[in-house]
Amino acid sequence: MRDQHGGTVSGMRRPVVALVTDSVYPYHCGGKESRYHELISRLSSRAELHVYTMNWWQGPRQRADDVATFHAVCRLHPMYTGGRRSIRQAVYFAIGCMRLLTGRFDVLEADHMPYLQIVVLRLVATLRRKRLVVTWHEVWGKEYWQQYLGPAGRLAWLMEWVAMRVPDHIIAASSQTAERLLTATKGRARLTVAPNGIDLDAISTCPPSGESVDVVVVGRLIEHKRIGMLLDALAQLHASGYPVSCRIIGDGPDKAALHARAESLGLANAVEFRHDVREQKDLYGLMKSARLFAFPSAREGFGIAVLEAIACGLPVVTTSAPDNLARHLVADYAQGVVCDPAVASFAASIRDLLADRPSPSDEARSQTASWLMRFGWNETASMVAGALQI
Repeated sequence: MRDQHGGTVSGMRRPVVALVTDSVYPYHCGGKESRYHELISRLSSRAELHVYTMNWWQGPRQRADDVATFHAVCRLHPMYTGGRRSIRQAVYFAIGCMRLLTGRFDVLEADHMPYLQIVVLRLVATLRRKRLVVTWHEVWGKEYWQQYLGPAGRLAWLMEWVAMRVPDHIIAASSQTAERLLTATKGRARLTVAPNGIDLDAISTCPPSGESVDVVVVGRLIEHKRIGMLLDALAQLHASGYPVSCRIIGDGPDKAALHARAESLGLANAVEFRHDVREQKDLYGLMKSARLFAFPSAREGFGIAVLEAIACGLPVVTTSAPDNLARHLVADYAQGVVCDPAVASFAASIRDLLADRPSPSDEARSQTASWLMRFGWNETASMVAGALQI
């Protein structure tokens, strides 16, 4: 229990929160991993935190650091098979979550992916008479699931449909995701919007690093990020006599295929792949050494990398793909361009943004700075703490 000023009441036991997510930083790097990493460090002053995940580390199934205790509920299973989320991994992780039946916690919080574990956790929470809170990053929907998995997508959509309805409370990572949840549940979902955030202080103090490039992109190397479309756009620019250099930061199941695609397009000397970036300061430095940030993703629940690029002062181009919710961030940015999700449009937008353009006015810079302040991790942590009732 906490007093009115947010401190721990003397003599009272701190609440215990079980956080369930199949991947954790720094073993797997992406938007949700960054979110949990930042929130755990801030929520640890309010509660005793236990993180339940796969066994990403060497050694005992349980390990602890200064802010949380990590528990492996199952061995490490590949999250992707053939470039798609693994059904086998989802099943094993869901079964492993049964271990929480004997866990010690006051409230149970889970990441919504890969859905199946949410049904198991509902059972655990009911039997233990505890609240289940689920963080929702993006709503896929029936049509996208069928596009993603074919006929099996109907079953996957049913699982998502069920998973939306079983939590006691949902934390939406963006207002657009909240709207989609309310539509899908016909207004029945109990929601808190707690957007993803960025570390503005860390970004502002980080200097550029590495060789300068024209374009930088950050993201997991999987199909829906559409890095291949970016490579095709770069090839078009080179063919038209506009040689653009690019740095691709990220890792994932499409790594080998993207290397081969760059080679086949004649871009081997123009594109640098960086699969080794783990520290945020290294990421910010490499981003700041570029002239433009490209984000061709077809599906995004928020787009932390876009927000980081804006904080780095980079012009940003993304697409108007309906499921790319990062377009809303770019649309609110003075140096942002949202274009059609096609190679020619993306190439033209890159060329336009790299051309000599007037610097944003002092007023525009001030407005962007004020807008970015809404996305501080401390503010998000307070919203999440409220939803968890800690």
